[in-house]
Amino acid sequence: MGNIIATMKDIIVIKDVSKVYLVGQESVVALRNVSLDIREGEFCCIVGTSGSGKSTLLNMIAGLEKPTRGEIIIDGFHINKMSENRLARFRQEHIGFIFQSYNLMPTLTARENVALPLVFRGLPKMERDIRALRLLRSVGLESHARHKPTQMSGGQQQRVGIARAFVGQPQIVFADEPTGNLDSKTREDVMRLMINISKRSGRTLVMVTHDIDLARYADRIINISDGKIVKITENYDNQRYTING
Repeated sequence: MGNIIATMKDIIVIKDVSKVYLVGQESVVALRNVSLDIREGEFCCIVGTSGSGKSTLLNMIAGLEKPTRGEIIIDGFHINKMSENRLARFRQEHIGFIFQSYNLMPTLTARENVALPLVFRGLPKMERDIRALRLLRSVGLESHARHKPTQMSGGQQQRVGIARAFVGQPQIVFADEPTGNLDSKTREDVMRLMINISKRSGRTLVMVTHDIDLARYADRIINISDGKIVKITENYDNQRYTING
């Protein structure tokens, strides 16, 4: 395993990133000089309690917020230097998101929700539908392709969310507390599915959670507290999830 790790390139490079918010007359430091490299194809989990800075760090890496200081480089692109329009295009082309609250469009079917990111890329409808159905099949929901979110359970909705995140074949998928609204059994199923798809496709998966039990499934665990990385645990020999197929 050591030789494999040595050949993996760093797809995300974070250099001395800080984030300061102005709340009234007071400056609140959310991140303090954070530096981190994330390797291509790894499952990296950022763990911390509420207010630790973990979600702020995820937002910085994903280009949803700009750092006050420091650099964020994704596959050689300095995203903190991009204009908002260029950054929006970059996210469409390179990044997928999985949300805690699913964020599905209630008026669209499962197939239409999964295909939605491809609409913004200008792909023809037939190709969008083919890709969406393929991803729905991979998450076990091909028979629910015509169902709307209100006709599906929370676990099924999150499976649709996972399919949507991967449909555009992004380099990186960010997951923000993706199992937070699920019961323990469904949580395990969703985690297994999310990891299997990312490993089979060679995508980088970056997840934020407060649940240390879920973090143990990651290749690498990044513990953050008071806006600083306090511990990094390598876990590449972890075999708790088996990749099938």
